[in-house]
Amino acid sequence: MSAPSDLEALETRLSVGIKAAPDLAALDALRVNALGKKGEVSLKMRELGKMSPEERQVMGPALNGLKDRLNTLVTCRKTVLEDAVLNAALDSETVDVTRPVSHQARGSLHPVGQVMEELAVIFADMGFAVAEGPDVEDDFHNFTALNFPSNHPARDAHDTFFLKSAEGETSKLLRTHTSPVQIRAMMNKKPPIRIIAPGRVYRRDWDQTHTPMFHQVEGLVIDEDTHMGHLKGCLMDFVSTFFETDLVEARFRPHHFPFTEPSAEMDVRYESVGNAVKIGSGDKWMEVLGCGMVHPNVIRSCELDPEIYQGFAFGMGVDRLTMLKYGMPDLRPFFEPDSRWLSHYGYSPLLQANLATGLS
Repeated sequence: MSAPSDLEALETRLSVGIKAAPDLAALDALRVNALGKKGEVSLKMRELGKMSPEERQVMGPALNGLKDRLNTLVTCRKTVLEDAVLNAALDSETVDVTRPVSHQARGSLHPVGQVMEELAVIFADMGFAVAEGPDVEDDFHNFTALNFPSNHPARDAHDTFFLKSAEGETSKLLRTHTSPVQIRAMMNKKPPIRIIAPGRVYRRDWDQTHTPMFHQVEGLVIDEDTHMGHLKGCLMDFVSTFFETDLVEARFRPHHFPFTEPSAEMDVRYESVGNAVKIGSGDKWMEVLGCGMVHPNVIRSCELDPEIYQGFAFGMGVDRLTMLKYGMPDLRPFFEPDSRWLSHYGYSPLLQANLATGLS
């Protein structure tokens, strides 16, 4: 039988070794030698079965206490050593951000990402915040709350990607527009509300100007005083800033959207210059976005009173805006893994879009 003094000497020796362990490997070796299946403490615990009941009452708690204290020492030392390893790695991996960028840097920003940044900058200057929502939506947020009737074509499987649950139900879908973000904003925030909602959307389509996944940005203003004149002024300012011209001539044609009333499509005068378009001149008209005053049913669905609150909404395709502004004739290469296309059309991530020095 080991005497208490033997345990004290053992604890002193093991503790000194653990505290002095130079690295994690040495510490683990000490842990195994002390507390492993064949470690010194473990072997002594096996001797408990050979002891008398009186001896076990003394040595049992003593050995368990020793084991706990050694485990605590190992954990503490491990934390110290791990911190040292991390700090050494951080010290060796520092980067001098004041040095010039290497000419071999080849990364570039996708044109869609560039236009997303431009849109955020433009609307932020008008007081809009950026809001986001989930790509996987439910019927209420994607259709019902937006005043889509039950027999609307957009609810058909040939237009929308419906997701089946394990039970075979189709309660979820891939959002067909970013308008559900507007619903979530109205339900979670008290007016006044002024947001844009950029993001990915999904529809069953694929040709030169359509893809199953594409990008939209939608805007929403809700308060007690906003009217159609404010909508027109906002969109005129946007087109002027985005296409970087003061010569903007626009017209608003009556249209129909379930979620706005009255609804309109905005056309701008333009002329073709190669694959790009020049806004503000020429004799052609091009539709660039849809808009309108938020339908009272939509406001009511979000538990707001349409007798008090009103506002406007608009939506546009980011990919199409990119094609128009930067002269890209085909949408499909946007989503193809061709580094040559990206090196030609991509933008330097160091040139941040801003209104002071120019968007692009």
